[in-house]
Amino acid sequence: MDNNTDFSSYIEQLKLLTTLSKKNTHLSGAKGSFINFWILAYYQVNNENILLLANDKEEASYLYTDLCTLLNNNDVLLFPSSYKKDVPIGEKSPSLITQRTAVINFLDDNKKGIIISYPEAIAEQVVQKQTLQKNKFNLKVNDAFSISFIQDFLMEFDFERVDFVENAGQYAIRGGIMDIFSFGYEEPFRIEFLDKTIERIRSFSVNNQRSIEEVEQIAILPNIANDDIVEINSNLINYFKNNDLSIFTDAKLFSQKLEFFLQENNLQKQEDVSIISLIVDQFKTLELQGKPFFEITETIKVDVYPQTIFNKNFETLAKELLANTHKKIKNIICFSNEAQPKRLHQIFYDLGFENTQFNTSLEVVHKGFTDVINKTAVYTDHEIFQRYHKYKTKKYEKDQQISLKELLSLQTGDFVSHIDYGIGKFSGLEVIEVNGKKQEAIRLIYDNNDVLHIGIHSLHKIAKFAPKEGRVVKLSKLGSKAWEALKTKTKAKLKDIAEDLIKLYATRKSQEGFAFTPDTYLQTELEASFMYEDTPDQLKTTLAVKQDMEKNYPMDRLVCGDVGFGKTEIAIRAAFKAVADNKQVAILVPTTILALQHYKTFKKRLEQFPCKVDYINRFKSKKQQNETLEALKKGEIDIIIGTHRLVSKDVKFKDIGLLIVDEEQKFGVSTKEKLRAFKQNVDTLTLTATPIPRTMQFSMLGARDLSVMRTPPPNRQPIQTELHNFN
Repeated sequence: MDNNTDFSSYIEQLKLLTTLSKKNTHLSGAKGSFINFWILAYYQVNNENILLLANDKEEASYLYTDLCTLLNNNDVLLFPSSYKKDVPIGEKSPSLITQRTAVINFLDDNKKGIIISYPEAIAEQVVQKQTLQKNKFNLKVNDAFSISFIQDFLMEFDFERVDFVENAGQYAIRGGIMDIFSFGYEEPFRIEFLDKTIERIRSFSVNNQRSIEEVEQIAILPNIANDDIVEINSNLINYFKNNDLSIFTDAKLFSQKLEFFLQENNLQKQEDVSIISLIVDQFKTLELQGKPFFEITETIKVDVYPQTIFNKNFETLAKELLANTHKKIKNIICFSNEAQPKRLHQIFYDLGFENTQFNTSLEVVHKGFTDVINKTAVYTDHEIFQRYHKYKTKKYEKDQQISLKELLSLQTGDFVSHIDYGIGKFSGLEVIEVNGKKQEAIRLIYDNNDVLHIGIHSLHKIAKFAPKEGRVVKLSKLGSKAWEALKTKTKAKLKDIAEDLIKLYATRKSQEGFAFTPDTYLQTELEASFMYEDTPDQLKTTLAVKQDMEKNYPMDRLVCGDVGFGKTEIAIRAAFKAVADNKQVAILVPTTILALQHYKTFKKRLEQFPCKVDYINRFKSKKQQNETLEALKKGEIDIIIGTHRLVSKDVKFKDIGLLIVDEEQKFGVSTKEKLRAFKQNVDTLTLTATPIPRTMQFSMLGARDLSVMRTPPPNRQPIQTELHNFN
């Protein structure tokens, strides 16, 4: 029987091992994520700043994720490089600058915390402490400041005035309200004034403009990575106190990478003091891996070994857990979601190890380990199932709300529709007076040059109007009943469509389809073997597809998601579910290259399962095609992948149960007409990144079930486009 647990009792045990009395210490024998538990225990006992130095950005991000998971507050910060590319130095990122500023401001305010960084970030110089304090502008509730005074300060430090703040370094003014997005904060602030006094300060979301929380005080910070604004000639080390703790995951490698970065970018001057020397002189140091790099004055030995590599051999895992229980070692398995423990229990039950005991934790760390002294074994499900483990870092840049995006993209003369007043013409923003207070409003022009002002709080009522090509747009007339009549007529048509839909659903449900059986052990093992953690949308879509397949009428579902969002994995799971019930699967793709790519992907994912995958396209010889078709007809092929060739008359199946259409928008009308006969009583799954209007219309009306995948995969990096001259 497993119990949900946290790591608080284990951290209490480790506190006995965290006293450092000497200058340079070596922690010998630390493996896996044990070091993160040790650091946390030390921090809670000593309450002093810790500078944790990783070897690269990825390692730093995983350390940050682990410590945030365990500490669960704002005491852990990541100090990144401000450059998008480090070698050679590239363009600076506003979000990374904001993140660096947050750390510097945190230390300048004499707060205690764990700061995690890496060579490229530490090498980059920062503003001096005295300069930062001189250029920091603190604002408190009830302070006597006018909007114009604050605006002068913002202009001096190169803040940009905009209609709506989106990024750090921007501000907006609307009547007696000022929005400021200061460097060093995740969210902007909305400051309300009463005459020349600050009445209220709130943080708010740039996505929906809604308030998050009220604050008493904020610090307005300039772009401290801009040499034109402030002098940059110091190092992050100078913001720490003497005798704070610095921890190196590998001091020798860190030193080598730091020196390489400085030399490659010509950043090290002869008169500069070595950063490593600064750290050694100012900090207590702790080394973790390999042979000590510094002269060690104390060694702490721990008996920890890393998590066994199981290679998805669950029998070996079960035996190790039972052996630990016999030795009175507490087993804790970290799971990324609540469904995973059930999967593992089912696997153990099927293997005959139903008595295996382990505690579960939803506090997931990066690498498992066994601590022999404290009799605790920590396992991670992503290592057990050989999955990719994502790291999480704070995001200092946001996606804009659609209505704001559209508003900012509107040009004077563009047509917009208002839900209450109809079609008008956008005429810009205008400051108007309402009840004695000035505020910004949207100006719309209607028929007869009538003017309508819309407050910014009514943005949800307007939308950009895109007329059909060649159609002359007629502006609505204010005060007329024509718009209301049009809405009434549209509602009546919607009722007719709804009636047709009810008939359509009744017809679909009256058709007999094959009801697939619930998931088997093999299905569970296939999904558990996926090396990446499912995104929320992947989990939701997978469940919807399987529920559709288990119903006794044909599935017709459209899965819409961007490239790389995990649509193919959903198709693999659906295909295998069909094969598990002795049904054949046809996968229709638009190009021969995609057919071969899918063949390789399906083949690799299903190589450990009893499933025969093959493909057919025009590059196969006539003889090879005939052999494939004969095997398909006899039922010797479970999953067939092909182009338009699959809809030919000579393609026969023994017992097809599922049709998957990838990139459906690339198939012509004639091909789709052939598919109609092909899939009368067959479950159909359609995948697309860019659905055509006709497909979207069917889905939005409800004639087809729709799943939208909006969540990007873990750690998906933004696409960077660079223009280079041909050499």
